[in-house]
Amino acid sequence: MTELLTAAQMRAIEQAAIESGEVTGLELMERAGQGVVEAIFEEWPELADERGPAPAPPEYLGKDEMPRRAVVLCGPGNNGGDGFVVARLLKERGWAVEVFLYGDPEKLPPDAKVNYERWRELGPVVPYFDEGESAFAIDPARYRENTLIVDALFGAGLTRPVEKFNSFGWVTQVAEWRLKEPLRKGGFPAPRVVSIDLPSGVCTDSGEILRSEKPPREYEEIRADLTVTFHRKKLAHALASGPEQSGKVVVKSIGLETGGSTELGEVAKSAQPKLIRKRGGRHKYTHGHALVLSGGHGKTGAARLAARGALRIGAGLVTVGSPRSAMFENAANLTAIMLRQIDGAHGLAELLEDDRLSALCLGPGMGRGADTQAMVFAALKEKRPTVLDADALTRFELKPEALFDALHENCVLTPHGGEFARLFPDISEKLNAPATTGPAYSKVDATREAAKRAGCVVLFKGPDTVIAAPDGRCSVNSAHYERSAPWLATAGSGDVLAGFITGLLARGFSPMQASETAAYIHVECALNFGPGLIAEDLPEQIPAVFRKLGL
Repeated sequence: MTELLTAAQMRAIEQAAIESGEVTGLELMERAGQGVVEAIFEEWPELADERGPAPAPPEYLGKDEMPRRAVVLCGPGNNGGDGFVVARLLKERGWAVEVFLYGDPEKLPPDAKVNYERWRELGPVVPYFDEGESAFAIDPARYRENTLIVDALFGAGLTRPVEKFNSFGWVTQVAEWRLKEPLRKGGFPAPRVVSIDLPSGVCTDSGEILRSEKPPREYEEIRADLTVTFHRKKLAHALASGPEQSGKVVVKSIGLETGGSTELGEVAKSAQPKLIRKRGGRHKYTHGHALVLSGGHGKTGAARLAARGALRIGAGLVTVGSPRSAMFENAANLTAIMLRQIDGAHGLAELLEDDRLSALCLGPGMGRGADTQAMVFAALKEKRPTVLDADALTRFELKPEALFDALHENCVLTPHGGEFARLFPDISEKLNAPATTGPAYSKVDATREAAKRAGCVVLFKGPDTVIAAPDGRCSVNSAHYERSAPWLATAGSGDVLAGFITGLLARGFSPMQASETAAYIHVECALNFGPGLIAEDLPEQIPAVFRKLGL
């Protein structure tokens, strides 16, 4: 797994390297600027050819003679210092470069000030704001073909909303161009926006866009085409609005030896699957027996989806436990999956006398009546690996403490946003409060707090699925960038995920391992199928996904 860093962790890593004598702050800034330029040319190789000295101003040129142009917007901190390095390196390659500074040059940090002065030897620095208005606006006659806008305004570590953010008129102009302008050579509308570390305005630790509580509250959000970050991805690259604002994220090494901040402790990692190949010479019970409880007549599909997921992901046997009213309905739709009549909590308790039942799944389609609550308590009493989803969670919205008292460490809760709010209303309120200061309360913070309160693993669903254990371990399964699978937002996909987790628990995975692996495979199945996906398609993609993963 790859660690996702907070702003404080990244600062600690850099500071430790500087204090050890491994590198200077000025060297880190130079490496960062070089990394940005490398990433630009790797992403758009058509911009990489050398042009020699910068040509005359564009108003004197014909369209065919338009030079490579860059506008570098530098902020008042070290992110701005990186921007001055980028400006210098592009200028040395023959680009026409303009530099704007948001802030007072006399207040720049020492390393940023050095690079400010180095740039001043090559060209002027224009104050970003002139009498309260943005001095930089896009003139279509100047900023079209081969133009880069480099956002080095704030990047990582921002702790407050950006003042006058709604004066960034160029953001609206770029957005309008993207919608209206035809695609140019290379398949890309100009100008291209590159952010250093993070698009300015995004909180590093939460991925939320920081907004002021005072009017005006209308903000223009910088949406990059390419974001270049350093050493490791940050939490914001995987959470909330961060991925959408970042465009494509490229991580560049700046020569730091330290892999993480041992002083601050690990916060979260990117989820990766832990897959175990089935071995020969075994029998079906070796791979576990999963039990999925069904709802009554007319409410059985969700349980069958979960059961199919459990079987496909490798459970040796799967049984659907059905009330009498739904036995015929389930029997007409099940073949490899077994069927057992279970009426009420007493019937479940009797069935669980069979020690070979190694994992349970309750919730999908079960309904929210008292019977569901009684069945949940009967299942939890046995202390076997158990997934609680959907109705098994919502049933406890009036008194979640009753559920928490019964849970054990072998449980996994799989709420979506609404279910999470019902079980953890105070945590959800903090998470959904407007982000006005950084570091803002994040989905990682919320899931870790929920897991600690519940005393078991919590998988908080979404494009940025967060999985946390009571001991603080946490991972993020980000369905963004090349793993974006928006067609997963379809009825029943969560039921299949619950089945995936149950099947892996039946095979002997720990709750955290089962949740991380299931979430990863869930996305891979969606990607393998593509648009048009419905929930029934997900389990059927597992053979192809397993082959892709080398199983």
